[in-house]
Amino acid sequence: MTQPVYKIGTRGSPLALAQAYETRDRLMAAHGLTEHNFEIVVIKTTGDRIQDRPLGEIGGKGLFTKEIEDALLDGSIDMAVHSMKDMPVKQPAGLLLNCYLPREDVRDAFVSLKYKSIADLPIGAKLGSSSLRRRAQILNRRPDINVVEFRGNVQTRLRKLSEGVADATFLAMAGLIRLDNTHVAQSAIDTDELLPAVAQGAIGIERRATDENMKYMLATIADTETFNRLVAERAFLKALDGSCQTPIAGLATLNNDHLTLQGQILRIDGSDQVSGQISGPISDGPALGEKLAKELLEKSSGNFF
Repeated sequence: MTQPVYKIGTRGSPLALAQAYETRDRLMAAHGLTEHNFEIVVIKTTGDRIQDRPLGEIGGKGLFTKEIEDALLDGSIDMAVHSMKDMPVKQPAGLLLNCYLPREDVRDAFVSLKYKSIADLPIGAKLGSSSLRRRAQILNRRPDINVVEFRGNVQTRLRKLSEGVADATFLAMAGLIRLDNTHVAQSAIDTDELLPAVAQGAIGIERRATDENMKYMLATIADTETFNRLVAERAFLKALDGSCQTPIAGLATLNNDHLTLQGQILRIDGSDQVSGQISGPISDGPALGEKLAKELLEKSSGNFF
């Protein structure tokens, strides 16, 4: 009897591939399958092709998802593995995203060949980042820092640091852990100092809404705690109509059946920010996200967008 082969769509970066293999391995363990039952399909996205411009100039979060989702819709792949912080809050008609793997460390990592922490950066130091959130957050805390555009994988960024393009940069701790590169980080930055991106550290697996077999398979590896946290965070982002053009941070934490959501929005130049926190039952996660977004919009008078 012919064994089924499930096609997993992913970007081709080392981190994206690590996430795809983690998904495959979890499905193998849950269903008694082998590597022969899976094929990793690498799909190049617009965000991967265009490396010489800031992400905000060439589109929104869909830069890293559209081509993969097109392949899912036309049946070229059976599931798509994504870094959830790259995902738009709305999925194309016919696709469903409700399976998340256990969340990794949500913190940002401070990476430098010269300095140990943000506090050690001298006046006028160059910090490289392509993230509007990180750029705005560091400028809000350290307006004396020069922020420069900085893209690429871990090795590319380390090379740029050695070449003097920047004195320091930020990476997600989750990515460094998944790539076994934690030694790259000088330190992990506490979330009270830099609130992470919405859904940072989480892997999501997208499927066709009508694929009942895939629904069953993915249900066995879905992590409930991560789901509950991301439902609140992404409701917060959706209510803010967040995109790559707006610096937004958000993080939900759980304590038994209680959820606490922190949120922050900033001006792109870091000149101002508003933040807040809200708590309630886990079951109220989406409503809490919407309520916190409304509160921050009122605090900002809508002038940050």
